[in-house]
Amino acid sequence: MSTNTWLSQPATLLIEVFTEELPPKSLRRLGDAFSDGIFAALKVAGLASESSKVISFATPRRLAVQVSNVLDQAPDYPIREKLLPTSIAFDAQGKATPPLLKKLASLGYDDVDLSTLEKAGEGKNEALYLNVIAKGASLEQTAQAALEQTLNKLPVAKMMHYQVLQRDGQLADVEFARPAHRIIALHGDQTLNISSLGIDAGNQTEGHRFLAPGPLTISSADQYENDLQTKAKVIPSFHQRRAQIEAALLKAAGTDLVLMPDSLLDEVTALVEWPAIYECHFDQEFLEVPQECLILTMQTNQKYFALTDKQGRLRNRFLIVSNIETAKPEAIISGNERVVRPRLSDARFFFQQDQKRPLASRVADLGKVVYHNQLGSQLERTKRVQSLASNIAKKLNADEKLASRAAEIAKTDLLSDMVGEFPELQGIMGRYYATYDGENSEVAAACSEHYMPRFAGDTLPQTQTGTILAIADKLETLVGIWGVGLAPTGDKDPYALRRHALGICRLLLEKNLSLSLPELIELARAQFLQKDVQEKANAAAIYEFIIDRLRAYLRDQSVSGKPFTSAEIDAVLSQEPAQINDLIERLTALREFNAFPEAAQLAAANKRISNILKKTTTDIPAKCSSKLLQIPAEATLNKTLEEITPALNEAYKQRQYVDLLKALVALSAPIDQFFADVMVMDPNPELRDNRLALLQQLHQKMNLVADLGKLA
Repeated sequence: MSTNTWLSQPATLLIEVFTEELPPKSLRRLGDAFSDGIFAALKVAGLASESSKVISFATPRRLAVQVSNVLDQAPDYPIREKLLPTSIAFDAQGKATPPLLKKLASLGYDDVDLSTLEKAGEGKNEALYLNVIAKGASLEQTAQAALEQTLNKLPVAKMMHYQVLQRDGQLADVEFARPAHRIIALHGDQTLNISSLGIDAGNQTEGHRFLAPGPLTISSADQYENDLQTKAKVIPSFHQRRAQIEAALLKAAGTDLVLMPDSLLDEVTALVEWPAIYECHFDQEFLEVPQECLILTMQTNQKYFALTDKQGRLRNRFLIVSNIETAKPEAIISGNERVVRPRLSDARFFFQQDQKRPLASRVADLGKVVYHNQLGSQLERTKRVQSLASNIAKKLNADEKLASRAAEIAKTDLLSDMVGEFPELQGIMGRYYATYDGENSEVAAACSEHYMPRFAGDTLPQTQTGTILAIADKLETLVGIWGVGLAPTGDKDPYALRRHALGICRLLLEKNLSLSLPELIELARAQFLQKDVQEKANAAAIYEFIIDRLRAYLRDQSVSGKPFTSAEIDAVLSQEPAQINDLIERLTALREFNAFPEAAQLAAANKRISNILKKTTTDIPAKCSSKLLQIPAEATLNKTLEEITPALNEAYKQRQYVDLLKALVALSAPIDQFFADVMVMDPNPELRDNRLALLQQLHQKMNLVADLGKLA
């Protein structure tokens, strides 16, 4: 500390790094990482505890953390350190060996009294231990190290290199996200003697660049937030500033709806220290342009908040978040209105130019766009998707021509000026342009819908053609990218194959499509003429990959508010279902089955039967012969199975899975009696094989819905 007065009681610690404007898109992460790093170091050193309150601050020009109940000196603590086996630590004369002395020196205890070392253990296991009372960490040393380590580990994409003039007149090279100008390090009202980035810590920061410029002295760590808000026109808390902006936007919108995606709200919060909301307008004539273009232009280029009416129609007024609060905002408003006009004019120009050329006329140009160097051009890909979509439509008795046409033009909007400027509008503009060209409404919709679902929880296509094209597009991507050896590994998934696999699962399941997943995979593989691609695109591996995504999806589903269990999901998926559209029905039926009194017994019996059949090495007859059933218990089981089989088959055909599982209850007693009275592995091979055939038939019928043995 800068004075000799040491605080005897815990106090609040404040550390702030004041800089030039930090990267707005990463400010929130920077603030969290800064506070987490400092607090973690304090906790490890024993200077702060779980009861300490941590407040993170992040503005465009500062990162700071405030931690309550921080000690200036951690308490001393005992250390018991194992040194060496006694046989190595001392020589035959009982004197310390060089290895022992070296070990003690490495620990900083080379002057320790050897007679105080502890011997523990017996015989060959006897070892020497060091027992000392270590001095607790000091706050200044810990804060110095914590600040350096935390700043070095901040998630900064690109560092800036600059020089700082030192007190001795020399220039020091510094590397940080942005040039730093001040550092505050206060424990209570005492300044810590630490430094970093070529700057000595003090108790001064700076206020708002325009509303309260110049230095501001922070009287104590506890007063930091209050001093900045009341004296410097700065709201230091990122979360408080964000909440204030959101509330002000909603108030200014009035009866309209304000479009404020989280990413935009975060970025704007990172651009201002004292937010003020102002209303602006643009010319009504620009509303002739698709509103998605205007909204994206305002959000991406200008960081403005668009407004719509309650029906979702864009209004010609928008809201801005300014860093300047003034009673006369006319200049700010007119300036922003003047800036946005050329942007909207560009959007209108792109839209008008694109409409001069139909999408169909752009298909050939897809041949000039490389999709992947091993998979050819976008035109070649389009033809693969087109064939795949037509085949899927045929399987579903849907309109093959619509599916083929949609696949043919779906990617042509990638060549438009609008999508070239705003890639986020791919598909959206395709729908507008296809409608303008007079394409069938389902074809036009499919141009946009085939990207769905774009993310977890996204909506699914509304049209049948859009659904078919979405499946075809995702399957082609999954199989093709897998076929060139780019299957996801660990966290790396550059082609979003996991998202595509999940999308396929959702489309088949939620749209209730009776399509065989293995057949779809084979159909997709057949579209690739390259033999090496077909070979690498292993159908079994791709099926397993999709099922893994399905497993994760099912874990998020529930019945009556209770999520499906891992055992229930395993029971259904272990059957390796070809069609997955009825899995929720199967799981729901399985949940109801679990409530039956006989469920546990049937599940255990099923597991026992599975184990018996797995261990069988001989060929099992396809059907059990009633003539070879000698014991009443096996005859009764066979008869009961024959009696309920028609009901089982009909319930399975009608997807009445609860009824099917209820019918299995009739087998409970006969199965128990069978295992009590019958020796399956009879010495007579004819009797043994017949009993195995009976168990195999029983096993097949019991597992029509799911592998009940997985519930045991």
